[in-house]
Amino acid sequence: MGEIVSFASNGGTAEGYLATPASGPGKGVIVIQEWWGLNGNIKGIADRFAAEGFTALAPDLYHGKVINEPDEAGKALMALNIPQAEKDMRGAVTYLKELTGSAVGAIGFCMGGALALFAACSNGSDVAACADFYGGHPAVKFDFDNLSAPLLGIWAEHDDFVNPNVPGWRAELEKRNKPFEFHTYPGTHHAFFNDQGDAYSADAAADAWQRTLAHFNANL
Repeated sequence: MGEIVSFASNGGTAEGYLATPASGPGKGVIVIQEWWGLNGNIKGIADRFAAEGFTALAPDLYHGKVINEPDEAGKALMALNIPQAEKDMRGAVTYLKELTGSAVGAIGFCMGGALALFAACSNGSDVAACADFYGGHPAVKFDFDNLSAPLLGIWAEHDDFVNPNVPGWRAELEKRNKPFEFHTYPGTHHAFFNDQGDAYSADAAADAWQRTLAHFNANL
């Protein structure tokens, strides 16, 4: 359904996987990868958005590298050049906004959840809705003052990597009167939405998907 496209990124170029609905460009959504890279799972999520009438672009933040081993993925997460990733995501937002003619949504998973929220904070009104699926990255800091997108936070009950940060994020959002909804799924573990992983929870993933579609349909 999709294709690899190139777009401008801070004077250079970056690539991503673009999935467009059969009816033509719909509302735009940026899909940010897990720590594995731009793999089949992320491309499949972009395709699912296209099947729902959205135009989805998944930027390749690892620039061609796809990882299968957790230890290597953890090293890649820590080695990610955050300023370059910010430029690539900004380029993806600009490309998709020009393609669709309106502000876009941002969604990400695991590492990508933190980066999707980071992109929403960094791009102001160009990102009109954000969904963060159990996102975390120790080097990513959020400028909540610049966040204008309503935030949907999706969390797993058992997630020692991300959950310690959630109360602080909630407090920062409430202090600024930012619109957000947080949902924690009982019995789930980190990465429960990834149907290619051991933590996959079909019921929780199905409910989270419907919440996500409703969030973007309401705010884009």
